[in-house]
Amino acid sequence: MLSKKLLICHILLPVLLIITGTTYASDSHNISFRSADGLLISADSYTPHTSDSTPVIVLFHQAGSSRGEYDEIAPRLNKLGFNCIAADLRSGEYSRGKDNETAIRAGNKSLATSYADALPDIIASLNYARARYSNSKIIAWGSSYSAALVLKVAGDHPKLVDGVLAFSPGEYFSHLGKSKTWIRDSAKNIKVPTFITSSKNEANDWSPIYDVIDVDNRQSFIPGTAGKHGSKALWNKYADSQAYWDAVKKFLDRFKLTNK
Repeated sequence: MLSKKLLICHILLPVLLIITGTTYASDSHNISFRSADGLLISADSYTPHTSDSTPVIVLFHQAGSSRGEYDEIAPRLNKLGFNCIAADLRSGEYSRGKDNETAIRAGNKSLATSYADALPDIIASLNYARARYSNSKIIAWGSSYSAALVLKVAGDHPKLVDGVLAFSPGEYFSHLGKSKTWIRDSAKNIKVPTFITSSKNEANDWSPIYDVIDVDNRQSFIPGTAGKHGSKALWNKYADSQAYWDAVKKFLDRFKLTNK
């Protein structure tokens, strides 16, 4: 049996963590679904909101990463009123204690795992969210190479998404045989609200993509500080993360209002 002192600590510690803001822990559970070629995709579902119209954000990681990239971010999005799904894409490895299970399966099957090869995984993830949460707005969120891919999907498959957030996108695919304007050529067809951000010195990398998006649908944030690459700019350990969060919340407010 726990001692009285230990029992009190056991009860109070989670409360203190919440009060001090040092953790954003939230319940999540692992889910899976198939990509177009049958590869099983692993994802973490952060879905505490029970309303069937709660907007859903589908989160995609950067290169060399995994769904663990969003362990801190997704719970904060939950607190803002959104459900979330963080997916492992076949191009990635590890982040914040979580191996990329999809990438491991792809490697075991000797499947190609370049950035571009992850595009069907993104489409499959969004299709899953659209089917599973049919009354909800579906928002695609990408980091680095996946930020570019969610912009491409939004332009090429307009019925899949109701909004897009892209952290550090760019034309990352020419070395894979794609056009140097592969992302831009799709982004010009985007018809949904779109938010783009990055570190300060990366803004020139995505400005040609941003410029082709209809002015009524686009919003951007460039930090006054150096900032960070990809979605990790929102990690609490970085001193300028709150500025990113303020910009993200301002953008996401439009989706909360449409679901009231």
